[in-house]
Amino acid sequence: MNLRTLLTVVSVRICIALVTQTFFQPDEYFQSLEVAHHLVFGYGHLTWEWLSDKPIRSILYPGLNVPIYYALKWLELDDTKLLIWGPKVLHGALASLTDICVCALTEKLLGRSYANVALFLSLTSLFNGLSLTRSMSNSLETSLTTLALSVFPWSNASRKAFRSSLWVAAIACAIRPTNAVIWSYVVTAYLWRLRSNTQLLFYSAVDLCVIGLFSISTLSGIDSLYYGKFTLTPLNFVLTNLSSVSLFYGASPWHYYLTQGLPILCTAALPFALHGMWISASAQGTSTLKWLLGLIVWTIGIYSLAGHKEWRFIHPLLPLLHIFASKSLVDLYQGSASYHAQKGDSKKLPTFPIRAPHLVLLFLNIPALVYLATCHSRAQVDITHYFRSLSEGEVRSAGFLMPCHSTPWHAYFHKPSWSDGHRFWALGCEPPLGGETIRDYKDQTDVFYDSPIRYLQDRFPAAVNPQFPPSPKPYSKPGEATRDITHDWQHEWPEYIVVFGALLHEPGVDGLLKNLGFRVAWKDEYGWEGDARRREGIVVLKYM
Repeated sequence: MNLRTLLTVVSVRICIALVTQTFFQPDEYFQSLEVAHHLVFGYGHLTWEWLSDKPIRSILYPGLNVPIYYALKWLELDDTKLLIWGPKVLHGALASLTDICVCALTEKLLGRSYANVALFLSLTSLFNGLSLTRSMSNSLETSLTTLALSVFPWSNASRKAFRSSLWVAAIACAIRPTNAVIWSYVVTAYLWRLRSNTQLLFYSAVDLCVIGLFSISTLSGIDSLYYGKFTLTPLNFVLTNLSSVSLFYGASPWHYYLTQGLPILCTAALPFALHGMWISASAQGTSTLKWLLGLIVWTIGIYSLAGHKEWRFIHPLLPLLHIFASKSLVDLYQGSASYHAQKGDSKKLPTFPIRAPHLVLLFLNIPALVYLATCHSRAQVDITHYFRSLSEGEVRSAGFLMPCHSTPWHAYFHKPSWSDGHRFWALGCEPPLGGETIRDYKDQTDVFYDSPIRYLQDRFPAAVNPQFPPSPKPYSKPGEATRDITHDWQHEWPEYIVVFGALLHEPGVDGLLKNLGFRVAWKDEYGWEGDARRREGIVVLKYM
């Protein structure tokens, strides 16, 4: 890849990051930006993963945002939009590693023409456009995995290349411990290939042990320093996710990644990815492509054993799927009548050897991406800009009566007065850390939505106090084991109430709030939403 192409790729990813104004996953904020904001500015919402007795998250990934926040704080620019744009630029640049490295990996395995197509697929990918530039650990995991695979010794036995790949893989595993599923396959297959070269096998095994021990020790040291006690987050992560806690966030059938994950990740490129895998599995496929195909099958197979599944968990496989899709597209082009109509030396592949109908199909990703990046769920982010536009004195208290983590928080609001969790609050959703069964357990959000009107009547005063005193206990405490703890949430009416429009259609809710004196101060459209609780936009009600 020449310098011009490289700069173009980086610019495209940063532009996508800056243009993206919508909400996708809470982890984009609460497992990244909020933690860094808390570390630098002294306030930020830390979830149970950070506050439980055995924290499961490493400070390594959120720490990437810390230098940006420190610089803005030192320059006294933290009240500007740079607070939001700075991390976007960083994660856009990191996202471009996926495009650059999938191009390099494809060229190594298939050749230049295939590499150009793989780069095109990566840049026009709907899921990459939606997720890759966001501040989520899965996104950086994808970039680092692709980088490590691009320097991996696929066709030869190179200790230096293997060692370089391991260092990058170690960082990926430190950020997302589940990334070890991918590398357990890759490393095992590589060491098996070296079985006849005992000396290189021995030294490669030594490199693996040294890099592994160094990485775990360094990560433990960083996290222990952050938490103030000895902490081994990868171990805590694995043990916690083997419990019922992971199922609290939903359970999916075994075929989820086959019937939903792959189609959503690949979108328009799915038929070509499947065709490319079929070609590679046949006698036409090289041993390296079969190895790569085995990696995909292994990873999806292992991930399918877990109860809780999400599309983004298999995001690191998408660059590999693009390699197989490029194999299909170029081979189909070479088999086209127009290509065979060429004669002699003129029969050369163009820069992007893709047949016109296939190109049209792939370009359908673009309008869908524009919608997802600029429209869908935008109100959940726009609400932060609305409150940022108000001065500290204009907002004395606010309560978010919506499913927990439905909007960004301190990293976007950035109002020191909001650090008071009794005047500015949102409903909680702590998992069953006390060992309760999923079937019987209900978090605060569940209790509220069981009967919103009963919750408002039982846990709020009969009238609004215009002084807007702090609420005694407005939300469940993150990290608190919930066994044998009563639901003792109690609220005072805040000056502002933020809800999804659907809540106002719940029996009695709209009438109760109007009778108390709340009126619409701001509202925004939302777009289609599958969750009935989050429909009909966001409405801000103010006590008049």
